Amino acid sequence: MSENIVSKEKASIFQVTKMVLWTMIGIRAQKGYEDDIAKITPKQAIIAGIIGAIIFVFSVISLVNLAINQLS
Repeated sequence: MSENIVSKEKASIFQVTKMVLWTMIGIRAQKGYEDDIAKITPKQAIIAGIIGAIIFVFSVISLVNLAINQLS
């Protein structure tokens, strides 16, 4: 019995970041989604998603603080 071992090409940091940003915006083409799923591991997606969420939250907090300071 021969086993077919397929080496999965890992995605670069840029590809993971791009996927997370497009996913957060909600715009994703089916072809791009399929390409990302083939290359990005769940671990990469989870870590990038958490980092992206943290950056988003701090950005919103900073913008709100800036707006409040400008209006006061």
